[in-house]
This record gives sequence, structure tokens and C-alpha cells, in this order.
Amino acid sequence: MKKITLGLLLGTGLLLGTLINASLVGGCSKNTPDTDKQAATQNQMQSETQSIDEWFEARYQDGLARSPMQKTYLGINGANDKLDDMSQAALDEKYALEQQWLADMKHRFNFTNLNQQGKLSYRLFEYTAKTEKNDHAFEDLGYVFTHMDGAHTEFPAFLINFHQVKTEKNLQDYFARLEAAPHYLGQYKTRAQAQFENGVSLPKFVYAKLITASQNIIKGAPFEEGADSPLYVDIKIKAKGLGLSEADTQAYIDKGASLLIGSVKPAYEDLINMFRLQEEKADNNDGVWKLPRGDKFYQSRLAYYTTTNLTVDEIHEIGLKEVARIQGEMKKIMKQVGFKGSLQDFYKYLRKDPKFTYPNNDEGRAAYMAKATQVVDEMKGRLDDLFITKPKADMVVKRVESFREASAFGAFYEQPALDGSRPGTYFINLRNTREQPKYLMQALAYHEGIPGHHMQIATALELDGIPEFRKQGGYTAYIEGWALYAESVPAELGLYTDPYSDFGRLSMEIFRAARLVVDTGIHSKKWTREQAVHYMLENIANPEGDIRAEVDRYIVWPGQATAYKIGMLKIIELKKNAKTALGDKFDIREFHDIILADGPVPLSMLEELVNDWIKRKKG
Repeated sequence: MKKITLGLLLGTGLLLGTLINASLVGGCSKNTPDTDKQAATQNQMQSETQSIDEWFEARYQDGLARSPMQKTYLGINGANDKLDDMSQAALDEKYALEQQWLADMKHRFNFTNLNQQGKLSYRLFEYTAKTEKNDHAFEDLGYVFTHMDGAHTEFPAFLINFHQVKTEKNLQDYFARLEAAPHYLGQYKTRAQAQFENGVSLPKFVYAKLITASQNIIKGAPFEEGADSPLYVDIKIKAKGLGLSEADTQAYIDKGASLLIGSVKPAYEDLINMFRLQEEKADNNDGVWKLPRGDKFYQSRLAYYTTTNLTVDEIHEIGLKEVARIQGEMKKIMKQVGFKGSLQDFYKYLRKDPKFTYPNNDEGRAAYMAKATQVVDEMKGRLDDLFITKPKADMVVKRVESFREASAFGAFYEQPALDGSRPGTYFINLRNTREQPKYLMQALAYHEGIPGHHMQIATALELDGIPEFRKQGGYTAYIEGWALYAESVPAELGLYTDPYSDFGRLSMEIFRAARLVVDTGIHSKKWTREQAVHYMLENIANPEGDIRAEVDRYIVWPGQATAYKIGMLKIIELKKNAKTALGDKFDIREFHDIILADGPVPLSMLEELVNDWIKRKKG
């Protein structure tokens, strides 16, 4: 294949490719063999690396001890009756501790005496601590509650999906967590109220979403007449699953009902009251430009999520160029299927013709789930064509629970438990099947499931010989960049079954390109919510309801949406470079293993790892 640089991929010559390469954040004290004053012996390297790995493990355990919820999430027992301390004091203490650890690492260990993996771990630990230092300066500006990821919905979702009940003790621990709800949610409430009093408020429209989502948790039995509430359903299922006598089972169910009424309900009522009071005073400005130090805050968010120093204007321009390029590819498929009219006409056709969606009823949802599962299963059977290393953990497909359908993402992935007791999960939101068209199904499953998030995250969790903090690290440009890249990989295997599904692949890609334009438009260029919606309706094929939900997501989560395309472009560039350099020696399975073999890394370090592999292959 013809060599294509990142700049040429964007249709702008070499400028933007050079720009992204120059803007990648190294952020670490990087020593190389050429600059080391003396080479460490093999024994020194082994000894020093073993020592720092033991130190990393101790720091990981220190951090884990501060988060009983993370332990449960990972499937680690021992603190299942506790919730995290989410007070501002605890957050400040955690930050101070991380900075102290960084200083301790630099004091204790000689970078030049570490082996290759030890040096990478050192640099990643340093990078993360420095990133945290930058973020802490703006901690007062990040919204405590949003309709996308607040404790008001995450608390019940955590209990339902991750707190497993196999013994009576497990159920008693569950009840202890219910009893702690007022204190736990109250810590978030205190921080959110302090933010509001300091001039940090959500756009007015968000509060109605927060109120509705909170009300959904305490709607129905045992709070009031009606169908069982989500937590009450979960309590009944878990109590009955213990196989106890009918009397003992009912006693546990009654205990759970009492805690829901006595602890959970007042905690949510307090939140709802705060949301209502803040809603009355909130304004309709959408971007973080309105916040104190808003411009600097947004640039810090872009750096955090993309792991680059790209400016607002540079990211905006990359988005515009990519949207134009992908639209050119879309027009080719439009002609292939014989559609007469403009690209915008084709978008309208895809949005309105009922043949592109399942019926919006139980039968339609069941049909979608069956087909999505089939797509995933078929991809599982082709993994040997793409990977040498594959995770042991399985992955399943599940519907998003009804109580959080209105506020949850359209689709997302949850990692497996470390001990294998829980598989990875691809969640699909089917609140409205009209917003989940058939032609997007394959690309969406490939992104959230296999070969996307599951292959990357589950593989990282199972890596041997590297510290735990690296296995569970989170660099959004790497993680989401891989998942977006993974949407295109099955095309090379001929798995996109028809032109419309291939158009769906392009639709998912242009969707992420448009995010670069819209996110920067909202948070820096003072676009309104409607301006953002209009741009996306004109330029991408997604249904209007989906677009509006996405725009609302960007408003409350500044910068995050830009990571996908920036990360994908870097992986594509590295793949093209490797193919050009290696020729017949290039092996796609080896390339994918190199991308995934060291766990999540910033894009600059990923480039180094690929370049080192190319040198080794060339001999």
C-alpha cells in the first residue's frame, strides 16, 4: 500500500502530521542509552527493576486500600461493606500522597540502572503524577454531577452490576453500603454545592436530567406503589439466589426495603432538592469558557485526554479536514447503492426509512440483542487472523438497565473482574431502537467489544511482568483511539456485510471527527447547543436524538470526545509507517501485539514502542 503520512491522511500535506508529532506530550525525564553516563550491568538492571517493581506494587496496594469500591469492581474481596471516601479532604490527601510518591521514586531509584520495562514504568508513573498535578489545579472546575457520570446513577449501577452476592455475608455487606448512602452521596453533594457557590454551575438544561435520573432510583416499591424499583429488584434477586428458607429470604428482603426507605430515599431527596435550587439560578451558557479560568481549564482537558499539546484551533482544524475527507468516501458508497441526491439527502433517508432500525418494542430490542451477540461471536472466531495474544476473559453483551437508560451512553464497555468471576461486558442502550440503526451495529460492536475495548482492556489486565498500575492505566487517546481504529480492522477481513454496514463504519468515524469540531466549538468558540446540533445534523448521518444526546455529553465532559480521533490517527500513522519500513516483514498480528503489549501509554510513548519494534524487525 502507498505510504501515507498523517498529514496526507488529513488532506493537508505534511503540516498537520508534523504538528501532531511535534505536539505529543513526552512529559517525562527520558534517559536513553546514548545519554546514560555508564551502562548498567545486567545484574544491576535486574536488581534495580525488581526493586522498583516491588515499590510500584506497594504503592498500588496503598492506593487500592483507599478505594474499597475499586476492590469490588476488580473482584477483590475484603472491603465489600464500605464505600469510598469522596470528601474534598480525601481527594486533597490522595493528590498530596501521589506527589509524595513521585518524589520518593525519584529519590530511591536510578533510572539509568533500570531495564527497558523498568524505564517505561518509571516514565509512566512520572507522567501520571505530573498530569495529576496539572489537573489538581483545576479540580474545582470539573463538574461533580453530570447526567452522564454522576454518583447519583453510578451508586446503584455499582451495587447492581458489581456487588456480587454469593453468601449471606455478601448480602449483609450490600446492606451496609445501602446504609452508608446518605454519607457517601452527601460528600458529593457538599462538593457540588461548594462549586456552585464559587460560580461553577452546569447549564440549566442539565439539572432536569439530574432530577429525573435521581427520581428514577426512588420510584416504585418499596418507596411508593408500583413496580419494584431497580435496587429493590436487585435485592430480591440476590436474596432469593442464596437458597435460604422462605422465611429467611423474606427477612432479608424486608431488611433491604427498610434500608431503601430509611437511607437511600432521603439521600436522593437531598440531591434532588439541591439540583432544583441550583437549577433556578443556573444560566443557559453551555461551554466551560464561562467558568473562572475556563480557557486554561479547557486546554488542560485537551492535553489530558489527547496526551498531546495540540491547541484548540489545531484540533478544530483537524476535525474540519477529516470530516471533509470521510464525506468523500461516503459519497462513493452512496453511488454504489444507487442513491440519487446529495449526501445530506442520504443522511435523511437513513434516519427516516424504517428498514434501517428494529421496531421500538420488546421484540425489536430482543432482535437487536440477538444480532449484536451474533456479530460479537463471529468476530471472536476471527481473532487468530489479527492477534497473537488474546485475553482469557470472555465478553458478553447486555442491555443497559432501565433506570439509567435515559442518561447512560448509547453503548459502553465494562472490564472483567481480575479473578475471572465476571466477564467483560458490552452494554447497549436500547431506550429507543430508532437511535440504534442496523447499519451502525457492526462498527459499534467492534468498538465497544471485540476487537475494540475488550481486546485492549482485558489483554492489559492479564499482562505478566509489568506493575498493576500499568495494566489498569487510563490514557483516553490510547484506549479510545484503539477502539476507533478497531472499527476499521474487520473491514480488512471482509466482515462488513453490505455497503450500508460499511457506510456505518464511515459514519462512526466521521462522528468522531465531527466531535473535534463541536467540542472545541462549544468550549472555546462559544457555540450554542443548537449550533453544535445543527453542525452535526448537516455533516453526519446519526439520528437527531442521538446527536442531541451526544452534544449534551460534550457540554458536561469537556475535551473527552476529542481523544478518539486523535488517538486513531496516531495508530493509523504508525501502522502505515511500519508497513512502509518493513514491507514483506510486516505482520498485522505482531503490530497489534506491539500496540497492546505494554498496556495503556501516552501517544508519544506508543510511537517509541512501535519504532523500536520496527528497528528490531529490520535487524
